[in-house]
Amino acid sequence: MKKRRRLDRDRRFRAFPSLEQSAFKEYERLESRTRRVLSNTYQKLIQSVFLDDSIPSGVKYLINRLLALIEKPSLDPIYVGLFGSTGAGKSSLINAIIQQAMFLPVSGESTCTSCIVQVSSGYCEQYEAKIHLLSDQEWKEELKNLTKLLHRTEDLSGEEADAWDKDDEAMEEAMSGPGKRARGMASICDTILLPQAGELSVKLDPFIRTQRRGWDGELPETQIWPLIKHVEVTLPKSELIPEGVVLVDIPGTGDFNSKRDEIWKKTIDKCSVIWVISDIERVSGGRAHEDLLNESIRACQRGFCTDVALVITKTDKLHLPEYLRERKMGNQTIPSQREAVLERNEMIKLQRNRILKEKLKRKLPADSRVLQASDLVYTVSAQEYWQGAFLTEEETEIPKLREYIRKRLLDKKRRLVTKYVTEAFGLLLLIDSLSSTERLLNEHLHMSGLRRFVEEKMELLEKAIEQCFAHMEQPLREGVRIARASCRHILGAFLVRSKGNQGFHQTLKAVCLKNGIYASRTLPRIDLNEAITQPLYDQIDPVFGGIFRAGTPSGSALLPHIDAFKCSLQQKMMEISIRNGWKYDRCKNSFLIQEISAMLGGLEGHIFRRKRKLYESLTTSVQNDLKPCYEEAAHITGKKACERMKDVIRRGVDRQVAEGMFERAQERMQHQFQQLKNGIMEKVKGSVATVLTLASSQGHGLYKELADVKSEYKEMEKLHRSLREAAENAVLRRGMQSFLLQLSPCKASPHKA
Repeated sequence: MKKRRRLDRDRRFRAFPSLEQSAFKEYERLESRTRRVLSNTYQKLIQSVFLDDSIPSGVKYLINRLLALIEKPSLDPIYVGLFGSTGAGKSSLINAIIQQAMFLPVSGESTCTSCIVQVSSGYCEQYEAKIHLLSDQEWKEELKNLTKLLHRTEDLSGEEADAWDKDDEAMEEAMSGPGKRARGMASICDTILLPQAGELSVKLDPFIRTQRRGWDGELPETQIWPLIKHVEVTLPKSELIPEGVVLVDIPGTGDFNSKRDEIWKKTIDKCSVIWVISDIERVSGGRAHEDLLNESIRACQRGFCTDVALVITKTDKLHLPEYLRERKMGNQTIPSQREAVLERNEMIKLQRNRILKEKLKRKLPADSRVLQASDLVYTVSAQEYWQGAFLTEEETEIPKLREYIRKRLLDKKRRLVTKYVTEAFGLLLLIDSLSSTERLLNEHLHMSGLRRFVEEKMELLEKAIEQCFAHMEQPLREGVRIARASCRHILGAFLVRSKGNQGFHQTLKAVCLKNGIYASRTLPRIDLNEAITQPLYDQIDPVFGGIFRAGTPSGSALLPHIDAFKCSLQQKMMEISIRNGWKYDRCKNSFLIQEISAMLGGLEGHIFRRKRKLYESLTTSVQNDLKPCYEEAAHITGKKACERMKDVIRRGVDRQVAEGMFERAQERMQHQFQQLKNGIMEKVKGSVATVLTLASSQGHGLYKELADVKSEYKEMEKLHRSLREAAENAVLRRGMQSFLLQLSPCKASPHKA
């Protein structure tokens, strides 16, 4: 059993090359042993105070801090979103990355993936899939909207219009069809476990593939996909995708169903990496990938995304005679299809990299992480990865994407383990000093001076935050001015169709039913609220991104001011420690300095969680103001319904603009900034109050019954030393990898399947 566990543990690291593998193993070892030391310390402390009715507040804090560290998750997943339009090759790319040729269903000629699919690796021995379905209430709401939408609005009589009130009957009828049969197949979340990838793939197919009519024109007996929210697939200990990485197939530009559309948006926002997928034939001329890039940039503003890249698929597609005729490279000859593909790929990379970087620079701060990336464009071929007719595995760039994922995960693991071991060492250092008998009296912090210092610094921090947020005032005012001037033009571009209203009346009704938003898996996303507020976002985007970026504590950046406050408090405590020549309290001081970092460091998560609501406050405000006119338009039926809906929307928008719709949106965003500032200051005051309470306890006599944790402290000291050695080895490894890269031979010759 021990040998098997060791083999299972080793298999987790096989996705990494030998140098990275040894680093990851060392970080895992350090984290595991640290967690064990903390657990032993916790048990000792619990036993030592179990019979004591009056536990000192300092001991309670230490026990709770220990428990929080023990229960702290090992590693939050890294979500890599593959974001692309229909037929771009997202599923094929995931299949190539995980090396399972037909695992996710693919189709070269029609919409295939119908819902969000997450693929990751884990501890499980079998292939596992969790199918998340709509609830009965969500499904009935879906049918209600579809029933309204599918009525032929221009030909309805008064009696037929009255039939809209009989939605319950329509829903019951719909539920008795394929939907009801499918609904009976699974609960809200169903799990499938199978030993082979092929078996699971067959079982998954009807859940995630959009079912098409057969050659006889008949639909399949059971239409399952309309009931699916999303699907989670777990691979058993993949040797290519390390545990902790989740690949997310994000189809289309949203969904008409409100619940699925909400999941679509939330999934994009939780991705720390977004790959915009576009095939080689549409990357230069099509608008689809431009819209997806814009959505990805918005995700950088409102969500957790820090890396965006354009992944161009199907790069093996090239008609050589046509390429040679259009090629503008003088008389230089190309000997083969392979050389032509590689040359074109390199040209497209240079071109699209420049265009993408310019686009990102207009929207994001100059020091954004994504702008520092060496690769913003990848050219891949899943088909050549499998067939190898004329490209090598490396030239398909599938291994390059895997390498990016591994390095991103290893870097995150290093940072988390470094923080974890450092916090644990500081905690054990304090506990050991408190349980020691070698204490001196009257050696404690001079609290009055420290409190005055903290109050002054908090006032300065509050003013700094106000100054950061004040940078939004001018671009918001300018955005309001431009939005008022351009609103009619933007609305007209949406409402006036060159081909008339044929077919558009149903699209317009769908937009109104969803309060200005229509999302389809096959058509571009329509968000009228977003379009109307786009002039505002064009003005605020660079400033907004600047507020939430990391950088020097100057200008509009928010987080550096919080870091500066943290550092000033830590420095002050260190000065007091040196000036007063602390002995036993030196350990407590080191711990408190570290705790300040841990407490205030948690503010970053709070800020980023609030960022999405803050960023979307403009469109939310406009949507709420226009909701009455959307509802009025959605209820219009009968003759010339489309023109009447347009008139209602035009009049409603004009009225709201005249009554200050954009000014209200500005005020609501500024109110959100004020709420964020208040929330930050409340958390800062709470954290500092905790630190001062801990600092004011002198220790003597309060901890005399505390357990002896010398052995745990010595163990933790060794682990902390090992952490420093691991950091030094990491620097050496990076130097070695750079050296080996310089010595690497030329690319191998093409291989055959």
